[in-house]
Parts: sequence; structure tokens; C-alpha cells
Amino acid sequence: MAPDVHPFVPRRGDPEPGRPLVPGPDPPAPLAAPPISGETPPMADHRPDTLFVYGTLRFPEVLHAVLGRVPSGTPAEAAGWRAAAIRHRAYPGLVPSPGSVTRGLLLADLTPAEWQLLDEYEGAEYDLRRIPLEGGTPYGWTYVWAAGDVRPDTWDAEAFRTHGLPAFLTLL
Repeated sequence: MAPDVHPFVPRRGDPEPGRPLVPGPDPPAPLAAPPISGETPPMADHRPDTLFVYGTLRFPEVLHAVLGRVPSGTPAEAAGWRAAAIRHRAYPGLVPSPGSVTRGLLLADLTPAEWQLLDEYEGAEYDLRRIPLEGGTPYGWTYVWAAGDVRPDTWDAEAFRTHGLPAFLTLL
């Protein structure tokens, strides 16, 4: 088993194994890049209808568990970004990384109710940002990692599919 990989999948918000639920020091500053051209996330009632997904939401089983359906998606890439492995997490976080390319899907036709479900699924660890994309559209909205504990390695989607997905689905 690789370092920092646990045989269980913690729920979002659970403390790291062995850590109590007590207040601690302020978390490290966010690693996410600022919005492009000073853009702010869209208002809840004016969400865009597409979302770039690069981690667990690339899996139809996860999308169905979160949204109750699998929206249509087209391949897209985020140049200059990396789907980073996150310490003590089964899921990745998108972080700026010059020279890296993250492959994912651009989901279409998302409803306001689905955006709310996605916001709840991603939680406070992520910020919704507009980033440059390649593959048919110049920009797209995505959830960028805003917390710490980023590992130097890139998240392995195939290892997650094989070893983490079944347990992860039981938590949704």
C-alpha cells in the first residue's frame, strides 16, 4: 500500500485518522489560483450549464449517486492544472501546475437543482472557478481545490476505479 493511502475512504469533513474533533490552528492559505479576469463564481440561480470534472465525478456511478442521472459529457483538458492526490483522501483536488494537463469531461445541461447538489458534494474544500480549457470550449467552470494537504503525486483515476470506487459509493 502506498504511503498516506488508507484501506478506508473517509467521509468529507471527517477528521484524519487519530485526530480528535477539536479546533486547531487556522488552515493553510488556499492553493487555488484566483478567478480568471477577476470573475467570481456564478450566483446560485445563474449557474452555467457546463462543468469540467476531473476526479470522482468522471465516474458515471458517482454522478448517478450524486445527481440521480448521468449528464452528457465531452472530453476536455485543463492545461496548467493537475489533479493532485490529497493526503488522507480518496479524491483529488485541482491545483495550478505549469506544464501539467488534466483530462476530464465537460458535463452539459446541468440544472440549478443539480448545481446545488454538486456544491453540497464538493463542500468547503473546493472553490468554483472559471479556468481555461482545451477540447472545444475556451473556458469552463470547475471545482478547484482550496484546502491544504496536497501531495506531490497526481491522483490515479484507474487505481481509484479498481480499489476505491466501491467503498466510496457506499458513502454517498
